[in-house]
Amino acid sequence: MSTILLAEDDTDFGSILKQYLELHGYGVHWYADGATAWTHFQKQEVDICVLDVMMPELDGFSLAEKMIALKPETPFVFLTARGQKEDKIKGLKLGADDYIVKPFEAEELVWRLRNIVKRSRSGSPTKMEAPLMKIGGFEYDGERLELKGFGHTQRLTEKEGRLLVYLYKNKNRLIKREEILKALWANDDFFSGRSMDVFISRLRKYLAHDPEISIQSIRGLGLEFRVG
Repeated sequence: MSTILLAEDDTDFGSILKQYLELHGYGVHWYADGATAWTHFQKQEVDICVLDVMMPELDGFSLAEKMIALKPETPFVFLTARGQKEDKIKGLKLGADDYIVKPFEAEELVWRLRNIVKRSRSGSPTKMEAPLMKIGGFEYDGERLELKGFGHTQRLTEKEGRLLVYLYKNKNRLIKREEILKALWANDDFFSGRSMDVFISRLRKYLAHDPEISIQSIRGLGLEFRVG
């Protein structure tokens, strides 16, 4: 059974959503403010976090930042009544797996969560396939999610690690955007595309010390992960 940490300050909505998710086989830990959710997140293991953006004590974005610092492999989605572009971009930059604007169909949320958890779990075999991988002047430890090289160690999130391994395994060839999205995001919609762009930018930053490595965008086609 998959477990969800739900942080939602609207008690009526939170109660209904908790019951609905439990009816669909999830174990749900529901907290009515960000600070309480953070306290319990540190003590328990969950498969995914569903965070309302606007909460007392600690808002959803601040809560997500703390969660990422502690357990970067845990996927999370944002719930919000606001649809501003700035909020979505902020969520993407934090590495959110999805961003759902209220009101929404509860069944849609269930399916989105199911897909995210499935993708997250499918990342484990990727780590096992190549626990240690030489990438140019770097060494990537897939078990520890660490990229080492040039006197620096960078801790990656699970999704960053899966993307890095996928790009390296398909190095020096054109990789279509749709191919990457379907392989790692299981969806090629607008949100997934923007999310991928954020993760690509992060990898470019991490790999910038090696001039023999580049991730080049081919306009209208895809990407090339080049390793000299």
